[in-house]
Amino acid sequence: MTGRRHRSNVELVAQGAANIASSLFGGICVTGTIARTATNVRAGAHGPVAGMLHSVFLLLFMLVAAPLASYVPLAALAAVLAVVCWNMAEKHQFATLVRASRGDALVLVVTFLLVVFRDLTQGILVGFGLGALLFLHRMAQAVQVERPPAIVEEDVADGANGNGRTAYDVGLATDPDVVVYRISGAFFFGAAAAVGAALDRIGERPKAYVIDFSAVPVLDSTAAATIEGFARKARNQGAALFIAGARPSVRRVLLTHGVRPPHVRFKTKLIDAVAAARRERLGNRSYNRALTVRTDGLEA
Repeated sequence: MTGRRHRSNVELVAQGAANIASSLFGGICVTGTIARTATNVRAGAHGPVAGMLHSVFLLLFMLVAAPLASYVPLAALAAVLAVVCWNMAEKHQFATLVRASRGDALVLVVTFLLVVFRDLTQGILVGFGLGALLFLHRMAQAVQVERPPAIVEEDVADGANGNGRTAYDVGLATDPDVVVYRISGAFFFGAAAAVGAALDRIGERPKAYVIDFSAVPVLDSTAAATIEGFARKARNQGAALFIAGARPSVRRVLLTHGVRPPHVRFKTKLIDAVAAARRERLGNRSYNRALTVRTDGLEA
């Protein structure tokens, strides 16, 4: 309302100190309300002096004019409060939130109705809970599992004699035996089912998987259990699993849930993980070729 940032910590510390001091002298604990602050701001107040003067005026009214307060009609006080509430409400912000999205409109309308017809505390608690659920839903929808663009070796300049670079290998860009997937967004319990379903839909039977975690800022235990289940499935298929770009906090959670070497190998960069996966594939192919030759020799 004032255009300045609200210093909530200062207000909470001040109220806490005031309540502690009040209880030492037989007083009751109180809390701040937005009504009086909004009224001061609407009336042109610019600083904390307005709130101090408001307290002084209330004290004077209680000491001097308290007997006269009984003669004020309650209907008149209700009308004054209704006008104050109407002036305090930001109608344009209300309309903007209603038009923003159905989720924001639901949180706003439910909170507003509960505050008006039930209780302020109940309305705030329910609104906070609905807002938290809406945030979790949006974060879950923001997580994506996709295949990144093809990875090729960095360009190398030609040598002086024109033989400084090797011929281009198409297999560097596309390798059917190595599948690369990238997970983007906060990977938590709300998105674990969607990510797990996307990983299960991989129809190919590659020799190695590479999962890029460089765009995953947060990972919880449910998400780590999902990756552990995928790693167990890959191990049963005889495929290697490499995780690239995982942050230290993400890697710590994965290690805690059993996603660890030798079944899963971690690499700092995606290109290193892809190179290691290809070396793993070539090594297994050479071993299988040697085993086939040895078996044919024994049969002969």
